Amino acid sequence: MNYAMIFYLIGNLFKVEAGLLLLPLLVAAIYGESATYPAFALTILLLLLLGVLLTLRQPKDRLLRPREGFFIVGLSWVLLSAFGALPFVFSGEIPSFVDAFFETVSGFTTTGASILTDVEAMSQGMLFWRSFTHWVGGMGVLVFVLAILPRSEAKTLYVMKAEVPGPTCDKLVAKVRNTALILYGIYLVMTLILILLLLLGGMPLLDSLLHAFGTAGTGGFGIKSNSVEFYNSPYFEGVIGVFMILFGTNFNLYYYLLLGNFAKVFKSEELRWYLGIIAAAVGMITINILPLYGYNPLRSFRYAFFQVSSIITTTGFTSADYGSWPVFSQAILIMIMFFGAMAGSTGGGIKISRVAILCKNALRSLRSMVFPRSVRTLRFEGKPLEHSALDGVHCFLTAYIILFLGSLLVLSVDQFDHVSNLTAVAACFNNIGPALGICGPVGSYAPFSDLSKLVLSFDMLAGRLEIFPLLMLFMPSVYRRR
Repeated sequence: MNYAMIFYLIGNLFKVEAGLLLLPLLVAAIYGESATYPAFALTILLLLLLGVLLTLRQPKDRLLRPREGFFIVGLSWVLLSAFGALPFVFSGEIPSFVDAFFETVSGFTTTGASILTDVEAMSQGMLFWRSFTHWVGGMGVLVFVLAILPRSEAKTLYVMKAEVPGPTCDKLVAKVRNTALILYGIYLVMTLILILLLLLGGMPLLDSLLHAFGTAGTGGFGIKSNSVEFYNSPYFEGVIGVFMILFGTNFNLYYYLLLGNFAKVFKSEELRWYLGIIAAAVGMITINILPLYGYNPLRSFRYAFFQVSSIITTTGFTSADYGSWPVFSQAILIMIMFFGAMAGSTGGGIKISRVAILCKNALRSLRSMVFPRSVRTLRFEGKPLEHSALDGVHCFLTAYIILFLGSLLVLSVDQFDHVSNLTAVAACFNNIGPALGICGPVGSYAPFSDLSKLVLSFDMLAGRLEIFPLLMLFMPSVYRRR
């Protein structure tokens, strides 16, 4: 294990986080919230001190091997969340460190699960930091570090592979740093366009910024007690709904669009699955909730489209209390909770690519039983799928099921109903946020015990990092130097 290089990168990460905290401090200054100055200032000074100490000497061996790449991603996200929670604790706005850690993990992992029961009572600076963590975590914190720190190919590729969600991670150009710059450039431009559209619709500037952060990162922290429903605006719901789908799309496709390679985009098999599932879910829910909205098809479509967009992209914004919808509609929403968005997007969940591969492999196995002599090659995105990629999908699903059931068992100690426990784990593991029952659209995760909140925090991190980088932190063999 190359500890020198690991500590060096973590030191740079601390300095980056200190720089990011200057923005909410500026917002607090604009709104005259002097009571929060010390909370931000103390955290910034602590991060800078640790960052400088860890980067005083550059390591001689700058190589990062696969296990070190996965290890540093898992460790970095835990530390980033722990230090990011300090402003909430120091300010007293979330006095409990466990609660603050849960809220910050939820932010960085773009989950949107909250322990707050009165979000509108928070200061503007803290609300900004809370939502800004969505934007930072959406594309990946270490991807951002790679974009601003020059590194060579062999040293950073495994870091990017561990942090970018999906079964595979492809470089867009030869150098990993340039790939990171391209991804963040697209991410930033799309965010700015969304902010502008919300402003044009009459949303206040700070509200536009915070909703754009939540949409871009597919995080969904609400700044109002009833989320986007507060505005009761078909325009805002339409704009945010469309952009949730856009941010849930593989960002590589946007790069191909910029190059004019439209054929590669239209031939994307995962994109067709993604849009097809959205269309089917919206259609079925629209029909199912018609009686609730006076048999008004446009109004039913409005709420169905927004909620499906929010759930499948694992954003978690709400424009209606879907907890009161018919069971059939709730079942569809729970199903697409697990599906998630496309690989290479800011969304969570199992990912549409894995769902498609599993379905195609099940169909191939069924055909092999009927025609045992036939040889069928599993193809995805027009190419034969390597056996190692298929193994990776199966390993991910196995680990996913084991951790899901283990988390569900721990949460059952709190004696809440099965719907609350099951959907809480599903919502946190798939980085969605609002669930059903006590943690539904009009509830929060505050009633859960500290142990349950820590387990759900682990689930959020595991879901965002695709499980294995976080599991490596608990493997003794990883810590050996060779």
